[in-house]
Amino acid sequence: MAVIKTGDDGDLGEDARSGAAGEAGSEAAWAPALLSRQIAQTLRTMIATDDLPPGARLRERTLAERLQVSRTPLREALNILRGDGLVTLTPNRGAVVTVLSSAQVQEKLAVLGLIEGFGGELACQNASEDEIAEIRALHYDMAAAFERRDRAVYFRTNQAIHRAIQVAAHNTTLLEVFEQINRQIYRYRYQGSLNAQTWHTALAEHEEIIRLLSARAAEALGALLRAHVHSTWDKIDWAALTPAVK
Repeated sequence: MAVIKTGDDGDLGEDARSGAAGEAGSEAAWAPALLSRQIAQTLRTMIATDDLPPGARLRERTLAERLQVSRTPLREALNILRGDGLVTLTPNRGAVVTVLSSAQVQEKLAVLGLIEGFGGELACQNASEDEIAEIRALHYDMAAAFERRDRAVYFRTNQAIHRAIQVAAHNTTLLEVFEQINRQIYRYRYQGSLNAQTWHTALAEHEEIIRLLSARAAEALGALLRAHVHSTWDKIDWAALTPAVK
């Protein structure tokens, strides 16, 4: 049974709908690219959950058999991840999952905090009421996942909220930089969500994020989002991660 599925960022579904609405000739052009993106998203999840830990060698034949896909779209997916900084090409080992030191992760979190804070401020100024309502609905979904103790859905919805706020900022460049850095530290944000002691705090912070966004309190929301992202560092159990990333 294949494990390929649509990604969590919402873009794949939109692409699929627009492609399905086109002519058969155009579908042949977009379908391979869509498959590569789906494979890339599956690999991102495998990296985030340590199914493919830092330093792991990515053997094309083995991965193709495991995911039940051909090697051509898989190779294209690996190139996508290389562009994201999640995969590194080494002279002797080929493609491997990128190893980040704790200092590198902390550095990226610092930059991401600034980006999310600024995006939150812009969202307060530029978001439509419908966009804020959608973000509020995502928060309710996340809270429901929290009550069910469904960690996977909780994390995916959590990430969807953060991205939706950046989308609502209506700044294309900001969104592109946010997505690039967030993909690079997706694993560490996921690992930070595994600590049960932080769940209540994180949910409470998200409730305040929604309140401030709804009130369009730009300065307060920006400060809270910066602190919220920076707190990821304190939630990571470095001892539980592979020695290669320390």
